[in-house]
Amino acid sequence: MSNVRHRTITPKNTKKPSKKPEEKPKKKAVKKTSDRKVSSKKSADKKTKQSVKIIPLGGLCEIGKNMTAFEYGNDIVIIDCGMAFPEDSMPGVDCVIQDFSYIRENQNKLRAIVLTHGHEDHIGGLPYFFREFKCPVYGGTLTVELVRHKLMENNINLSGIEFRAFKNGETVKIGNNFKAEFVRVNHSIADSYAIALKTPAGVILHSGDFKVDYTPINGKPIDLQRFGQLGKEGVLLFMCESTNIEIEGNSPSERHVGEAFQRLFKDASGRIIVATFSSHVHRMQQIFTAAEKHGRHVCLSGRSMLNVFKVANSLGYIEMKPDTLIDIDDIDNYEDNEIVVLTTGSQAEPMSALSRMAYASHKAVGIRQGDTVIISADPIPGNEKPIYRVINELYRQGATVIYHSLDDVHVSGHAYRNEIKLLHSLIKPKYVMPVHGEYRMLYLHKKLAMSLGTPEENIFVMNNGDVLSINADKAEITGVVPASAILIDGKGAADINSRILSERKHIGEDGVVSIALVLDKKSGKLLDYPSINSVGFVEEDEKHVIHAEIAERVVSTLPKDDIESRVNTNSYKEQIRGLCFSKTRKRPLLLFNISVI
Repeated sequence: MSNVRHRTITPKNTKKPSKKPEEKPKKKAVKKTSDRKVSSKKSADKKTKQSVKIIPLGGLCEIGKNMTAFEYGNDIVIIDCGMAFPEDSMPGVDCVIQDFSYIRENQNKLRAIVLTHGHEDHIGGLPYFFREFKCPVYGGTLTVELVRHKLMENNINLSGIEFRAFKNGETVKIGNNFKAEFVRVNHSIADSYAIALKTPAGVILHSGDFKVDYTPINGKPIDLQRFGQLGKEGVLLFMCESTNIEIEGNSPSERHVGEAFQRLFKDASGRIIVATFSSHVHRMQQIFTAAEKHGRHVCLSGRSMLNVFKVANSLGYIEMKPDTLIDIDDIDNYEDNEIVVLTTGSQAEPMSALSRMAYASHKAVGIRQGDTVIISADPIPGNEKPIYRVINELYRQGATVIYHSLDDVHVSGHAYRNEIKLLHSLIKPKYVMPVHGEYRMLYLHKKLAMSLGTPEENIFVMNNGDVLSINADKAEITGVVPASAILIDGKGAADINSRILSERKHIGEDGVVSIALVLDKKSGKLLDYPSINSVGFVEEDEKHVIHAEIAERVVSTLPKDDIESRVNTNSYKEQIRGLCFSKTRKRPLLLFNISVI
């Protein structure tokens, strides 16, 4: 299948020249050898009875923020540190990351972060992680460079952070108790790897995100041969992704998308705008290839697209002619049938380049009649509505829109059911832990593993924060650590607490009413009629009447003394809120602004 470059080499049996040593030295040597064997066996037995702890801090019963800590003795190794996109119920939230409390409490044990690949759900949490911690970063070449660029962009001090890139079959020793081997897999980004984590308790194999692609863009298929060898050597625990466990069969090759691009580029008469994930370097290459074949130039739009292209191109992952890439500001110097715009925004993010094009706010590209827009991505679950809103706007502007429901412009980077079966069959692990998926996916993965012969008691469907202690003799959940979602608001902000999020949702649903009171400094009494303002509460033509009624209620219910402290109590606010509800069926957030003169 592939050339295995595994660095741990087992020497072949060789015959030493026959020699007849004296009898006494021979007996002595045998005794010493025997003693060493017994000592080694005792040491090994002692070690295997110790357990390695597997602590998922994200990525279970959810999509995103993948992160797992592995602990043995005084060493902790982390695989991946990603982020998740906020849900609709999280207004104002930029991203969601893991709770680092357990790492914080044990940071003296932290030895390294090992990365499976460079997608945001696997590396997006690192800028927040490295504001607190320092440790080496190990991963594939593209992954390491993307991380380095991301940390610099976020003004993270890189001193004390070692970056090392590895290739298929290479192994790195981490601390006193771990070795991590990189095993090539196919995925929707270059330099994706499974990690064979070798511990004193046994080998733990983490699949990372993978698919089985026999005709990948870079010509390097998944290293099934090495997976088979690891299976023969013995795998204690297999942590396997579950994203597409619900889909029968095998996932299509990435080359299918390239064929679709060739056909669509040939038929398009105007400009072509392709939106895809900025990290999908293989997809990026296929767009350049199709553009060159049909005499088109390519320009890039979107900060993340420009950043990833810069890194990928500097590493030689993009093959193109020198004059193919043009600046987006020069787009009007070419005929429409000479242009391809490669852009971000396949998930209709509000400030993404494609969304700004759709709503006519992009500085360089406005959608016009004759444009063909290709959305080369499947919607992230829960993101369908905003995507279809953008598609509707693109149609209104006169574009022809091609998306996943209409053509083969996207294939998944995640294994379907048969591919997951294949890896299980090659590896034959003693224990299985489904990862990377919502609960139903993990549950279905458990059923699949059972159908392949793994006993139910050897399969662990876990929650973030559960601690799995495992050795050659047994595996059991032995504890729980903090693993709640941390909501990030702003580039440098701390996490948002539940009160702030609740207030934002409250304002979004019922609005806010501001009540300004002016009090006499000596008497403490009201000097003027309350001033009422509101946002998101009632229509403009209703404001005057409703505001006047609120002011009347405030005056009639105002406490006789200690006004400043009493009006801010929940009981008093509920009186005013009750009036608001009786008039509008809304319970707005109340803000009292008190001036004393």
